[in-house]
Amino acid sequence: MLDIRKLKELVRLMVVNDLTEIDLRDSQEQVTLKRTGPAAIPTVTHLPVAGHAGVPVTATLAVHPGSGGGGGSGAGVGAGAAADRSAADAGDDDELVAIESPMVGTFYASPAPDKPTFVKVGGSIGAETVVCLIEAMKVFNEIKAECEGTIEKVLVRSGEPVEFGQKLFLVRPA
Repeated sequence: MLDIRKLKELVRLMVVNDLTEIDLRDSQEQVTLKRTGPAAIPTVTHLPVAGHAGVPVTATLAVHPGSGGGGGSGAGVGAGAAADRSAADAGDDDELVAIESPMVGTFYASPAPDKPTFVKVGGSIGAETVVCLIEAMKVFNEIKAECEGTIEKVLVRSGEPVEFGQKLFLVRPA
């Protein structure tokens, strides 16, 4: 059975790197992802390898940038709570800029459990300031602010899974 989070990450990598096809195979199954253009929704074909029971399955996986990776059914534990918090706060945060997750993974607010967080509410940041780490496929990726200002809200707790495009921080521009 396919892990939907891994599938979404593969689709995101296809879009980011402008790939038109990915073909993955192992001894038990084969997965082929194809897209025909930058705006196309990838088509996923999942086939059991010869000798394994099952019917080939073809599905369309919609991943819309900025939507948190699609419907709630594939969201990780805790991602819905963060979305609820940001939706409830949206009314008074019109002038704030969001720092969004550039990938699917696990959010970490500090470089190690015994170290202080990268940023705190009320702290000033610059475009090159590292605000968090996101671990994806055993790789820790430093996420930079890419904006200047003051951290007003942290929308995710350390250790929570995050989706592509999910808001992580709200910043009051300088």
